[in-house]
Amino acid sequence: MNLRIKVMTAFLSLVIIPLFILGIITFIVTFRSIELKYAQQAEYSLKAIGYSIRGVFNEINNLTDNGIAKGVFQEALMASDPNSQDLTATTQLELNANQKNFRSLLYTHPAIDYAFLYHAYSNQGPSVITIFNKENFQTLPYEKFREHPLYNEVISLNGMPKWIAPYEYQDLTGSDKVFAQIRLIKNLSNFKRVGILVVQIKNWEFEKIFQNLKLGSDMKDTRFMLVNDEGLILYDYQSELDGQLLQSHIQYKLHLDNDYQSFKEEFAGQESVIAVHKLNGYPWRLVSVTSWRYLSQEVVTFAKWFAGIILVCVLTAMLFNILFINRITGTIGVIVRFMRKVENGDLGARVEEKGDDELLLLQQGFNNQMDKINELFEQVKREQLQKANAELRVLQAQIKPHFLFNTLESINVLAVQNEGKKVSEMVLRLASILRISIQDKEEIELGLEIEHLRSYLEIQKFRFEELFEYEIDIPQEMMGCMLPKLTLQPLVENSIQHGFEGIDYIGKVKVTGRMDKDRILLQVEDNGIGMTNGQLAALSYVGKEDPALQTVQPYPGHERRGLGLRSVSDRLRIRYGSKYGLFICSMPGQQTLIQCVIPKQESGDER
Repeated sequence: MNLRIKVMTAFLSLVIIPLFILGIITFIVTFRSIELKYAQQAEYSLKAIGYSIRGVFNEINNLTDNGIAKGVFQEALMASDPNSQDLTATTQLELNANQKNFRSLLYTHPAIDYAFLYHAYSNQGPSVITIFNKENFQTLPYEKFREHPLYNEVISLNGMPKWIAPYEYQDLTGSDKVFAQIRLIKNLSNFKRVGILVVQIKNWEFEKIFQNLKLGSDMKDTRFMLVNDEGLILYDYQSELDGQLLQSHIQYKLHLDNDYQSFKEEFAGQESVIAVHKLNGYPWRLVSVTSWRYLSQEVVTFAKWFAGIILVCVLTAMLFNILFINRITGTIGVIVRFMRKVENGDLGARVEEKGDDELLLLQQGFNNQMDKINELFEQVKREQLQKANAELRVLQAQIKPHFLFNTLESINVLAVQNEGKKVSEMVLRLASILRISIQDKEEIELGLEIEHLRSYLEIQKFRFEELFEYEIDIPQEMMGCMLPKLTLQPLVENSIQHGFEGIDYIGKVKVTGRMDKDRILLQVEDNGIGMTNGQLAALSYVGKEDPALQTVQPYPGHERRGLGLRSVSDRLRIRYGSKYGLFICSMPGQQTLIQCVIPKQESGDER
């Protein structure tokens, strides 16, 4: 830890941090207290609102109970001509006593908006009996209502009222914000079903309930809503979010199975306290949303003052740091940054030397140390390059010379037999091989390598005429690619000398090539005796720093299985890196496939 950090840490840990922690604890306790007290107050408020809403529903329940008990609905449904029934007839003489009393209740009740009966068992077929008219409302036909999922629920309630809210079943209630009661009507004498009553009530009563909660401007930041179990907003007394999903306005996952819950969450882009209360006896919940800014405005004012004090303290500490500490710690910080550059591989990093005190000595010491490190790196690099070149020359020299001796012996046999034409062909093939081999180039074009390989195979075909056949399939566009010379010949030689050893059938050697993005792939495949897992393991690459290198014996001068493969593999890995080289697959008794992977580069390309 440098000196600047130590000084700043001491000041922060002894002064600023204790003040900051004290302020945070005060804020947390105060905010939590405000949230808890408001949650309790919101619960009482929502319970009172729920009691008032249930009162409205109970009033309508009592009204329809009265009509059922007096048989008003049953008489209308069981009349010989239900369609002619009109419980709203203006002539009192057309109504019986019970109908007159019920009609008076209908007209004197301000909340009823529309009412009608479904007649389910009329001889003339299903019909609708209007009790209370409503303009611009088309009643859902009874045939469709019977297919509605709500129908079975109403039947299962066996006469108990079922309440539905706005936006839940708009095909029944229409687009108006109205609550509707649906209940089964039975014959009082035999309790058989005779019809279904639907009553819609206006939302005036609900508006009165919520308007009574607006206490001047104190509640301007509070919103009350009624939602169902699916989170659909059925009623918003501000008439802004009706028909929307409550979950789309908050991130907190609602748990609607609780009777009451309160939490702080962002609502419509503003942090708020949200309280949810279950409306007993109904599948709905009352929700209140109050702006947290409104609840915590006094505490926020105090927080601003506290933040201002902390800011002044921090500025004072920074001024002290700039005037007294920055000069010393700044220079040390610069050196540390340059040391990090060196850690990232920038060995040319140097610190600007300035000043006339101990800091100058520190800067000079860093620069001198980097100069010495660079000298050592250059020395190691030269030694490694020399070592790599020496290893490459040794590996190239270890490619077996026996082929040359065997070829000369074959030419001598042909000369003794007076086979002049064959002698000439053999000499030309050998000359081509020697011409390519003695070129003072480490890399040659693939076309020359194929020419060298073909000459080698033709000479071997003369020596082992009945032993093998070969095929070379290299695309013409690959012929200009560069590769180390004598790469393919040792691979093919391995197949002929070791793969076909002791076989009683004609061996086949196939050489193919293809290009793959930034590399070329050359394959040598034979149908020889293959290699065992142990033989493959013996051919695996051994790094120069691997302890296993001590167990690898020098390449012998006489024939030995795998010598050519190891030579080519080592040459490719030394030259191109570990991503390239030979990859061998073999199945004992069947075949061997050697894939040679080399970076793609053509003559004249810079590596």
